[in-house]
Amino acid sequence: MLSAVDPDACEPVPTGIGELDRVLSGGLVPGSVTLIGGEPGIGKSTLLLQAAASAARTGPTLLVAAEESAEQVRRRAERLGALVDGSYIVATGDLQTALEAAGSLQPALLVVDSIQTIGDPSLTSQVGSTTQVRECAQALAHFAKATATATVLVGHVTKDGVLAGPRTLEHLVDTVLSFEGDRHHSLRHLSATKHRYGTTGEIGLFEMGEFGLHGLVDPSAVLLADRHRGVAGSVVAPVIEGRRPLLVEVQALVGETRSSSPRRVVQGIPPARLALLVAVLERSIDISLRSFDVFVSTVGGIKVAEPASDLAVALALVSAVSGVPIPETVVAFGEIGLGGEIRQAPAAGRRLSEAARFGFDRAVAPVSTPSPGGTMEVVQAATIAEAVGVLGLGDARRATRRRARARSVVQSGAADQTEGLRGRPAAGNPIQPAGGPRIGLSVVRD
Repeated sequence: MLSAVDPDACEPVPTGIGELDRVLSGGLVPGSVTLIGGEPGIGKSTLLLQAAASAARTGPTLLVAAEESAEQVRRRAERLGALVDGSYIVATGDLQTALEAAGSLQPALLVVDSIQTIGDPSLTSQVGSTTQVRECAQALAHFAKATATATVLVGHVTKDGVLAGPRTLEHLVDTVLSFEGDRHHSLRHLSATKHRYGTTGEIGLFEMGEFGLHGLVDPSAVLLADRHRGVAGSVVAPVIEGRRPLLVEVQALVGETRSSSPRRVVQGIPPARLALLVAVLERSIDISLRSFDVFVSTVGGIKVAEPASDLAVALALVSAVSGVPIPETVVAFGEIGLGGEIRQAPAAGRRLSEAARFGFDRAVAPVSTPSPGGTMEVVQAATIAEAVGVLGLGDARRATRRRARARSVVQSGAADQTEGLRGRPAAGNPIQPAGGPRIGLSVVRD
């Protein structure tokens, strides 16, 4: 019977890295198979080397290095402070050698870096091919289940950011993790797109430093550390990632263009969401962005997918167009409907508490948002037009109209100048009458 199954048989074992355990809902389950993907150089190997060193305190761990030599891994471990007893390595790209080493050691954690560079010599296909990746993953998953070994596979990603290899690879494993971030910045975020032993809503935040990755206890402080005050097009949005609230700065920039197809460049929010918000702004508050290039970004490389960030994005766009900065102590959140109405957002209390903790004293929010009390003032707005009016951004409409008129004047002036040039003769050619030459008339003088 299903009721007779022991639920404690799949109890997670903490890795010792708090942010990783947060995403894994407590840790790695014995016998589970986890696939982690990310761009080259983002820090996947660093994260797993630190996790293996931390887990080695409770049991032996084995790293199968199929891409690097043992000496390279050893140097990195020394730099990261991950040289601990109980952490073992085998540098090989041969599947059978890796399984024999794991079978003799019986590690509590097995890390394979990476699944695309390890191969089975009994197969005739090339290493990294669809057949090799699928068969090697199946063999490793079978070993993990048979020996109750928590196994982590490192996977490459394509230029589109999806995991390379056959689609069945994601179905073979229990958990799929995505490790992302901008290599030019120190912030990294880890999320789960599939997790059979817990939720996929949590996010782990790390900071890449000289001595490896460090979990962020207070990520909002890092995200707002370099924020400039009094800049038009900037507003802070309190968002919810998993169970934790984050304060994310949303920035917008608009620039006039003569192109018939203005650019819409987005980083951190879905492009389709920006297109929707631009259309709603044009319809609801009569702001035309058809002659402007629009750039929208979330600071720190954080990806914000929840609709509750709509109001912050819309206000940042209006602020950028009008040139009027939004007060630095204001946050905004709420979903925007197609009619310009502002809809409620979940977990409003946690959003407001996080904002108040960092000194924000006013929040523009949906009408249904209750007041949290204290120093935080909630300005309830039913529509985007009301929110724009509350923040004194009503000049945005006039600003766009002035720019449109100025542009039309410039274009008409250029047209007049072109028309004037048409009557000028080319070098060596006589001036023709405006009406053209007359034919059949002659004047005879005596």
